[in-house]
Amino acid sequence: RCRCCPGVTELRGGGVRETRRVSSDERTRAYTTTIEPQPSNKVRVPVPFDPNQVWGTKRQHHVGGTIAGRRVRASIAKDDSGWSFSLGPAWLRGCAVGPGDVVEVVISPEGPQRGDLDPDLSAALEANPAAGAFFDSLAQFYRNAYLRWIDATKRRPDVRTQRIAEVIRLLNDGVKERPKP
Repeated sequence: RCRCCPGVTELRGGGVRETRRVSSDERTRAYTTTIEPQPSNKVRVPVPFDPNQVWGTKRQHHVGGTIAGRRVRASIAKDDSGWSFSLGPAWLRGCAVGPGDVVEVVISPEGPQRGDLDPDLSAALEANPAAGAFFDSLAQFYRNAYLRWIDATKRRPDVRTQRIAEVIRLLNDGVKERPKP
């Protein structure tokens, strides 16, 4: 068993193999991988699955979790060798793991996902694929800010509809953050 992640069976040896985490959160993925060196004192952490298939197609997958029990936040991207994320010198400083080490990785998407949204907002994002794709690519801070602004109108459906329309317009225009009044 992994010391830092209850319910995860730790695998021994090199390579990348995914394990199933015993959890009610089906979005969480746990696997063992070997950290790879990169230029500029960075490391590459391979991801053995296609996040677009597991979490839905997005331009960028913001994730949070742990590597060898140490908290991490990163963005998964596809490179020549497959899906991965990079960690810089600041994360590695004072860390007991480094290039060549076999580590247990536990990650899940950050922030609210499409399946977590209210039906009215979800339908609006589905109706405008460009706005939906941009919403999916935003970091959780920006997604949460938009959702708080919309949710502040739960008891006023007319205002809620207007705010959803405004958010869709802003997302369609590529605006990360609602302009302050």
